Amino acid sequence: MKYIPSALVLSRFLISPFLLWDAFDGKTTVWFIIGYIAAFLSDIFDGVIARRLGVSNAKLRQADSWADVSLYICIAASAWLAYRPVLIAHKVPLFLVIFAQLLWWAVNLVKYGKPASYHTYSAKFWGITLFIAVVALFGFDYGGIALWLSCIVGTIHSFEEIIMTLVLPTWTHDVLSIFHALQLRRELSN
Repeated sequence: MKYIPSALVLSRFLISPFLLWDAFDGKTTVWFIIGYIAAFLSDIFDGVIARRLGVSNAKLRQADSWADVSLYICIAASAWLAYRPVLIAHKVPLFLVIFAQLLWWAVNLVKYGKPASYHTYSAKFWGITLFIAVVALFGFDYGGIALWLSCIVGTIHSFEEIIMTLVLPTWTHDVLSIFHALQLRRELSN
């Protein structure tokens, strides 16, 4: 039982390249959506199950974050291969969220030497908007408001976590919001 969360994280790593493979010819099949939904569900349940089993730790949470990075890099590459005109039409919000994420990476690497693994409420909300945007794009050939919303939420989320990194004195995993980060900072300084 205690290996279920790790298996779910591993499943996301394994599904990611198959999504890219499905889009390699410039179009996707129904298997893309099925694989993505399976990966999305694994992302939800790995943390829930880990907490219930008492096996949630920094190493598992970091692996979870890396699985997410792998998944969404493959989805972005798949979108570029299969839906390039939609991405070009939404270049401004996409540029903003990509810039915010790159800045997030830089701040975390400079301060901690590794990416943060906060798993904030805003990250969960971004995940929901990403799910809607990915299903809209790959399932219905639609970017529109779903893609805009996901980019806006992702940008806000990235800046929240940048501020959290600047506030927290040491690398910490599972900090749910900027308010939790401020509270943790106060506790650590006492």
